[in-house]
Amino acid sequence: MKIRVLFICTGNNCRSQMAEALLRNREPVRFEALSAGSHPAGFIHPLAIAAMEHLMVPVYDQYSKSWDEYAGAAIDVIITLCDDAARENCPIWPVSSLKAHWPLPDPAALPESEEICFQAALTAANNLQAKIERLIRMDFFQTDPAELQYQLHRIGQLT
Repeated sequence: MKIRVLFICTGNNCRSQMAEALLRNREPVRFEALSAGSHPAGFIHPLAIAAMEHLMVPVYDQYSKSWDEYAGAAIDVIITLCDDAARENCPIWPVSSLKAHWPLPDPAALPESEEICFQAALTAANNLQAKIERLIRMDFFQTDPAELQYQLHRIGQLT
């Protein structure tokens, strides 16, 4: 049985797309990586695509979608990546879902040069990659849910 992980950002066009691609690329057998947003932009931001290309991680078959697409679905882990999405009223997911907030600045929102924005996207991708490495080392089947929740919270505090 795969562990379903849903990464959420407001626009679902940069950070959550990178997280989905990173987890899907790193551990496709044990995990099903998903992403969504409360107000999907309708496209994957070029910065996310460029950062993933730099890391040689494909962003295939991904698209910007609403979290309503997963409302009521069985999701094991829900991770918000932006403060706005974390504050919003999410759709109803089963009570058993683990939830965590891994705040990351939005590289697509920077009013900077293209190079600075790309570096910010790459920094966010590297940060996500480190967090995902810890996520995949978690023992979801033998660990108490309260301990899993604590571990997910701790991962979110990593910078």
